[in-house]
Amino acid sequence: MARKEKIYHFIYKTINIINDKFYIGMHSTDKLNDGYVGSGTRLWYSINKYGKENHKLLILEFQPTRKLLKERERELINDNQLKDPMCMNCKCGGEGGLDGLCDESIAKIRKGASEFMINLWKDEIFIAGHVKRSSARMKDHHKNGKIKYNTFTNKKHTEETKGLMSVKASKHIGDKNSQYGTCWITKSGINKKIKNIDLLTFTNEGWCKGRVM
Repeated sequence: MARKEKIYHFIYKTINIINDKFYIGMHSTDKLNDGYVGSGTRLWYSINKYGKENHKLLILEFQPTRKLLKERERELINDNQLKDPMCMNCKCGGEGGLDGLCDESIAKIRKGASEFMINLWKDEIFIAGHVKRSSARMKDHHKNGKIKYNTFTNKKHTEETKGLMSVKASKHIGDKNSQYGTCWITKSGINKKIKNIDLLTFTNEGWCKGRVM
């Protein structure tokens, strides 16, 4: 059974009102004010960093069918458009996701996205915003009853349980712990666990102790 055609088909331009960067795309919907702002990879990195409220969607034009919409998007999002440093589109228009790309092109896009993510998680503004939004979501989930925990408030362990916990913990102290004598190091967003005795060697190669989460 063929999928029912949507009522509206339009080309949109979503603008980051903080830095004026933009993303051009197409959207089909039965409701114009459905809250959609775009689905591009770089666009959503921008939304995660600056917040959805700082992105404004403008409808540029309507098309009568989805097929004509794709053709029009292909005309608008071309190689010249992608060269614009303010453009957040990753590829030419007309196809969704990685459809129609050769393996080499897909590899380049994925490599670029990986490098972008590494730099993104070094951005203090993005991290602060991410933590704030995550905290707000968790509070909402608790408030709405989506997350429920059986807390240990006003409860106590029995002496027998405390003894068992102590015995279990003693099995993982010092050299009995599987992680004993190891540490994390990081370089260019890559984390690695090594033995402490090798730390100096890796430090001389530009690695730092710790890891990027």
